[in-house]
Amino acid sequence: MKSALAAMLDPAMLLVRAGVKPDAWQARVLRSRASRLLLCCSRQAGKSTVTAALALHAALSRRNSLVLLLAPSLRQSREIHAKCMALHAANAPLLGSWGKAARQTRDELVLGHGSRVLALPGAEATLRGFSGPGLIALDEASRIPDALYAAARPMLAVSQGRLVALSTPFGRQGWFWREWATGTAWERHEIPWTLCPRIAPDFIGEERHALGDAWVEQEYACSFGALTGLVYPDFARAFDDSAIVVPGEPVGGIDFGWRNPFAAVWGVRTRDDVLWLLGERYRSRTPLFEHARALPRKTLWYADPAGRTEIEELRAAGLKVWPGNNTLSGGIAAVTARLETGRLKVARGACPELAREAGLYRYEAAGSETPLDRDN
Repeated sequence: MKSALAAMLDPAMLLVRAGVKPDAWQARVLRSRASRLLLCCSRQAGKSTVTAALALHAALSRRNSLVLLLAPSLRQSREIHAKCMALHAANAPLLGSWGKAARQTRDELVLGHGSRVLALPGAEATLRGFSGPGLIALDEASRIPDALYAAARPMLAVSQGRLVALSTPFGRQGWFWREWATGTAWERHEIPWTLCPRIAPDFIGEERHALGDAWVEQEYACSFGALTGLVYPDFARAFDDSAIVVPGEPVGGIDFGWRNPFAAVWGVRTRDDVLWLLGERYRSRTPLFEHARALPRKTLWYADPAGRTEIEELRAAGLKVWPGNNTLSGGIAAVTARLETGRLKVARGACPELAREAGLYRYEAAGSETPLDRDN
């Protein structure tokens, strides 16, 4: 009974009882109490083992709990489920009848006290009919479609269950990258190959020789691999997790649009000339008067000088708006200078569309001085 209680209080003990010594990072993740966990992992780091232990612990800890294991394919989710059942078998002698397996198949483990662990493929339709999960685990999350992620989140609204997403990167695209770059309320863990004692430097050297640096950086070093030719390749360094109110002069910028979205960003410029971006508005087919109502009123705005009529309309609505300097080369130089000197900060999660476009905005071709306009 004491051993079973220890496993309930410390999920890492589920691995220890199965003869697996958890890595330091695995123990930290398993002992975390965060309701939202985001793990960016190297290949072969042991993330599936962590997922299996989290799933089993969630099922054992509360009667009638529902645990959903999701991956891009049913084969992948079954692999995690198989590890979960192996962990359960190793710990079964320590459990009472409540923790014994009442039923187990390749896709389902049902415990004596009513908890279930289910392996599901990564398709939105597979989530229909389930409600109130205690844990949703998304493995290889960077390959899971946005629609499935969007369908999974509301399921936790009533149950207040946990959401855990684990993956190697898959470029600067999709919900996993967006949440890693700009999402809020997540506890993040980055696990490169250097934190996995089973991966030798010689092996990484062989991979670099065979597959190239870019592949190794993505698959083993937790790099999301910027597109080639990005105008702002180091934009991610501007993201800041500080949850402080930054004093300074309220300033903002506006780019007018109708079909091409109206875009505005705003923040403050501090006394030492650090520009903090704290919010954005990004809307298509929206009347200007609605934008005027939504924009911060104490901000000094700099707008696209081509929109003279729009500037006057915003002024009439009580906003302080001046024509800005929108020369392309000058703007790129100004942003680049701020990035290089650390004078541009973006509150993480405050400007998701800006973050997305910064990860896409690139030059037309190698050696070109003209960026593609579609992500400007």
